Order: sequence, then C-alpha cells, then structure tokens
Amino acid sequence: MGCYKRLTLQNREDIALYLSHGWSYQAIADQLGRAVSTISREVARNSEKFEYRASLAETRTKRRRYRQERRLDSNSCLRAWVFQRLRWYWSPQQIARKLKDEFPDDATMRLSHESLYTYLYVLPRGGLRKELLRYLRQQHKTRRKRSQGADRRGKIADMISIEERPAEVADRCIPGHWESDLIMGANNRSALGTLVERSTRTVLLVRLREKTAVAVRRAFARKMKTLPQQMRLSMTHDQGIEMTEHKLFTKATKIQVYFAHPHSPWERGTNENTNGLLRQFFPKGTDFNEVSDYQIRRTQHLMNGRPRKVIDWKTPYEAMQELLH
Repeated sequence: MGCYKRLTLQNREDIALYLSHGWSYQAIADQLGRAVSTISREVARNSEKFEYRASLAETRTKRRRYRQERRLDSNSCLRAWVFQRLRWYWSPQQIARKLKDEFPDDATMRLSHESLYTYLYVLPRGGLRKELLRYLRQQHKTRRKRSQGADRRGKIADMISIEERPAEVADRCIPGHWESDLIMGANNRSALGTLVERSTRTVLLVRLREKTAVAVRRAFARKMKTLPQQMRLSMTHDQGIEMTEHKLFTKATKIQVYFAHPHSPWERGTNENTNGLLRQFFPKGTDFNEVSDYQIRRTQHLMNGRPRKVIDWKTPYEAMQELLH
C-alpha cells in the first residue's frame, strides 16, 4: 500500500497546538516529518471560521473516506472503470491519478488510492474479493538475487564500460537508450529477456528458446529491429556471459552496448525496477519454456499501458507516441 501514512488524531492535535502558537506550515511540516502541502491541505479542508480544530478535522476526514469507499457501491460507472484497471494490473495510485485526467470535470469520478485499498480489503470474503486482491502488487518486493561468486570481469572481450557512456544517456534527455537483462526461470533453466527504454519506460519482452550468447544476441537483435532507427541508440547490460556476442549485436543493429560494473544493479535501476514489476506476472519459479507467446505479448501490453508517476502519469505508449510524432 506504499509508504504513505494518514494523519492521525494525535497529528491533528499537534497541528492545532502549533497553529495556536503561530507556527508556519513549513515549521509544522518539519516537526511532524510531513510535506508542507499535506499540512496546508489539512488546514484548508478542515478549518471553520478560520479556526482549525483537531476533533472536527478527524470527523470530517472519516466522513469523506467513508463516502469515497461507498461511492464504489453506488456509482456503477466508477466501479466498472476502477475494476477494469485493476484487472489491467494498475495500482490504486495509478487508478486514482488517471481518474483526474480522464474525467477532469466529473467530481463523481474520483477516488483516493487509500480509499480504494480500504474498500478492497473490507469486501466480503468471496470470489470478487479474492480476484481483485490478486491484481495488487506484492507489498514486500525484493530484488532478484545477484551472483555473489567470482567476479566475471574479463570474460567478455572488448567491453565498453558504462563510464564511457555519453552524458545524454544518464540525463534521459534523448530517447532511444535502453537497459537490458534476463529474468531467470525455475532452477535457472529458462529465461525471459527484458528491455526498458530509459526515458519513456517502454518495456519489450524477448522470448528466449535458449540462454546461450548466440540465442540472446539473435533474439535481442530481432526485437530491437522492430523499432524506428531513432529509438535504437544504446543498450546497457550487466556483465553476464549471455552478452559475449555484443560486437555482433552492434554490427547487426547499430546499437552500442555498454556494460555496468559487476554487482551494481543500481547502474541499471530502470531495468531492475521493471524486473521487479514483472515478477507480478511471472513469479519466481516460473518455467518460461511453458509460458505462451500470448502471455508474453499480453504482459508487455499491460506494462506499457499503465500510467507511470515517473513520466507524469503518462503510459509508456503515450510517452513513446509523443516522441515519434
């Protein structure tokens, strides 16, 4: 449910006390460890005759939350829209934000992500509750365990280090720069290739029949050649031996490959984060040899059709379209 924490009654009593002593919103925010916008909104919503009262604020907040939760029961259009996005694996925060964009002038089509979480968890036990909760992401994500064995540097000939990558890649100011990796299947016997564009967060999933360097090079090249030339500038990979044929890949695609330092997943943070999200669709223990092409295409479509906070709540599809037109 994210790291957001609602203001408590004690927080509201503190706000009332600090206001009575003439504290500024910024000073109160610093004292409570909150954003100043949280304090200003709280006071604006819950003041009466220019006076803020903690008990009144608590009562009003509970009443608003209850109305929002029940709105899903009474508003069939809102309920259908929200449930459809849940089935597309959108998070409650993405749903709440996109409602404002899709229905800017319709106040009945509003729902906070906190209210949606509450609504889902208080649904009566049954098929609908079980189904909808299944679409929520795991609350405790962990990164894929990295190899802690011997350093693999030196096994790939003619590597170009990430340190030599142009500044425009780090700045994300020019599209066409990708990060790549493999998600490993059960017992490391199968794998799925993942490619993520750094500026639009567009995801490409690559079917791999084998994990050999030849198979990876051919599959990645085939996938990248489906893109316009201006979207094929560079690719950053870790030092896995599956990329030993990087020079042939570059010759075939004109895409320069850069290599991150060993055991440094933060240097490909966009790809690492995406791999974590993909585990919602392909949990650990998945045998990718048993996953259909349809499942891979559908997952790619769902990932690219979800609004992302990091790109101002656009979907990767929308961000990519803006760049290509």
